[in-house]
Amino acid sequence: MPKKELIGRVVSDKMDKTVVVLVERRLPHPLYKKVITKRKKYKAHDRDNACRVGDLVRIRESRPLSKEKRWVVVEILERAHEKVEAAV
Repeated sequence: MPKKELIGRVVSDKMDKTVVVLVERRLPHPLYKKVITKRKKYKAHDRDNACRVGDLVRIRESRPLSKEKRWVVVEILERAHEKVEAAV
């Protein structure tokens, strides 16, 4: 059985080898049929500490790695744009 994969944005990279990924999904409200956005945060294992805040990543379900960490970063789809400060 294939493992689940999700795509989301990294919202925190402050932990060692762990990132917090925000996954958004859009679905119609069951009664009112208006399209709503649901958001959920997942803790994912980042073996090389390669992810930064704002990166778009693909995560895959895995065995429990810690109390709350059950996902692994598979690949970085898009890098966050770095702020370039001009010398004044």
